[in-house]
Amino acid sequence: MPNRMTRGMSALRLNSLQVHAFLARNWHLTRRYWGWEVVWFFYSLTSGLSVVFIAQGAEALTGEAVGFDVQYLTMYLIIGTLVWRYLSAIFILTSEVIAWERWEGTIEYTLMAPVRRWVHLVGQTLYSLTYGLITTLIIGIAMALFFELDLSNANLIGAGAVILAGSLSLVGIGILASILPLLYPERGAQMTNVVEASFLLISGVYYPISVLPDWMEALARISPVTYVLDGTRAAILEGAPTSETSQFIVPLLLLGFVTLPLGLRAFKAAENYAKRTGRLKRVG
Repeated sequence: MPNRMTRGMSALRLNSLQVHAFLARNWHLTRRYWGWEVVWFFYSLTSGLSVVFIAQGAEALTGEAVGFDVQYLTMYLIIGTLVWRYLSAIFILTSEVIAWERWEGTIEYTLMAPVRRWVHLVGQTLYSLTYGLITTLIIGIAMALFFELDLSNANLIGAGAVILAGSLSLVGIGILASILPLLYPERGAQMTNVVEASFLLISGVYYPISVLPDWMEALARISPVTYVLDGTRAAILEGAPTSETSQFIVPLLLLGFVTLPLGLRAFKAAENYAKRTGRLKRVG
């Protein structure tokens, strides 16, 4: 029994060190391309501000006093912008786990190394969560300098719980999407961008899903991003208590518990197939 416990502790320590290694590697990659980080931060901030200024300019656009609460619409769009920025960062960084390896020329070294695949994916996932949270907070602070935000009635704990549950579901979907670049070296990364854009279109980031055509609204109702946005807006805009946000949290947790193990198993199967067919090194 002691020997088994010792081996278990050694394996746990090794896995922790390997997860940390992937976190450190991704951090150093971000530092190396810091110029692009500045560009994408500026793009995210300006595009978000451009959307929110629509609410501020509604009266000027119509030429008459608007018949709705401009402050409410401003907050509605800010929440959509920030939540989408965070979730899309998680999805992109998780789904591009293979694309990063190809860009750096390390795909064969990484996938042939004696590292459990779940350890590799956990490292990538933790980095995506950390990166998405930090960059979104910075953008949120910057946006707060432009608009007067009223959070006196907001349930920030409930909103955080919804976003945390949504993070799990997006990680699982991101892992499933990361299989595309693995199986389709020439066009897999483009396919993941199509998936991301589809979430943006149907999930009610900037408008309620009720304005969508019926067939798109049906898709929106099974999108995890829709649940995250609806739950976050209910908690912040309406001050819904945390107990009431369970209608959004439970479906997100169920989706995460299904997609995470499914994604890991599917990724391993796709990896074995890619190794057998010589798809690891191909880039075109």
